[in-house]
Amino acid sequence: TGRGPLMRLLPLAGMILAAVLVYWQFRDVLTFEALQSGRADLEAFRDAHFWRAIVVFILAYAVIVALSLPGATVATLTGGFLFGLWPGALLNILGATLGAVSIFLAVRHGIGRGLAEKIDAGEGRVARIKRGLDRNQWSMLFFIRFVPVIPFFAANLLPALLNVGLRPFAISTFFGIMPGAIVYTSIGSGLGALLDRGQSPDLSVIFEPYILGPLLGLAALSVLPMVLRRGSEDLT
Repeated sequence: TGRGPLMRLLPLAGMILAAVLVYWQFRDVLTFEALQSGRADLEAFRDAHFWRAIVVFILAYAVIVALSLPGATVATLTGGFLFGLWPGALLNILGATLGAVSIFLAVRHGIGRGLAEKIDAGEGRVARIKRGLDRNQWSMLFFIRFVPVIPFFAANLLPALLNVGLRPFAISTFFGIMPGAIVYTSIGSGLGALLDRGQSPDLSVIFEPYILGPLLGLAALSVLPMVLRRGSEDLT
């Protein structure tokens, strides 16, 4: 009986170990300074092996996200820098979604299901909150993706801990990260000109009103069905 829980934890334990090893080995690569210094090599590899560069980029991005390593923003900029707004935005979204699904599955398989079952069996406030989230799953999944202040790794872990289904998680991740990914990919697509002038990109642009406003509007729309459902329940 003890082997079952241990086996379920193996994928998560393996990812934690891999995260430590990869970060220790490549921590200097996951920085904007590394992108600056390796710019010419990256462009040369892309020009000589375009399709291979696409595959390598998507896999590298997925590993960064799956292992929750620092460097996802740099990876998004790199996608725009190497491949432009299109197909750079799509490649960034694919890599991020693959990585998010990987860590989601590892956490859900390891501890998410057991934790969710214990919460469901309880009668406290946490159990009531979880049941509310279960009833409004799509709204909450899109909400945590659209709000830019929620860390990406947290938006990957929380649904796994609450035993959310793979299909809604993957779909909401793919479409929910699109707005932010397009913004940062666009910044990356102009990175070459900035580097030529010795400047750094302004990543705080995501909090400018003309960008933050629409993102918050999408977040509000995502929870509107939940609000309407709650209102109808109160009336009945």
